[in-house]
Amino acid sequence: MRLSRDGIGGLVTLAGSLVLFWMTIGLKDNPLVPIGPGFYPRIVLGISAVLGFALFVSDYLEQKNRPAKAATAAPSGPPLNYVLVAMTFAVFGLYVIALPYVGFRIATIAYVAVTNALLAPPKSMKAWVGMAVLAVATALLSHLLFEQYLSVLLPRGRWTGL
Repeated sequence: MRLSRDGIGGLVTLAGSLVLFWMTIGLKDNPLVPIGPGFYPRIVLGISAVLGFALFVSDYLEQKNRPAKAATAAPSGPPLNYVLVAMTFAVFGLYVIALPYVGFRIATIAYVAVTNALLAPPKSMKAWVGMAVLAVATALLSHLLFEQYLSVLLPRGRWTGL
């Protein structure tokens, strides 16, 4: 039985998460801070490991229950769109470049809006409004979570001061 790309991806995610999780164990705790530097990475890596394992198990069970003849058939689905992938990476690169100039809030609003328009172009005014609301809500909630709750300073823009 051969695993599909999903099963292999799940195994790679599981292995990578476990290795990185193990590396966080050696981080030195500061006695003045109640939560050590490895606390949040361990949460994220633990969740990644669990999800990678779940993906592997799901693919394994699917391959086990699939008839042998169907396993050799070519996968069907939408055609691959490498241009869209390259454009998505380019938009992310522009986002990273814009962060120090316009700040986290403005750059994040623009990034989320442009990425959504790129991946699922809005076809109506309602879709445009929904995309704008999503972009503003993402930036606002991220700002509140990181700056207010976690006390993590986000980039301020040189041009805007935001």
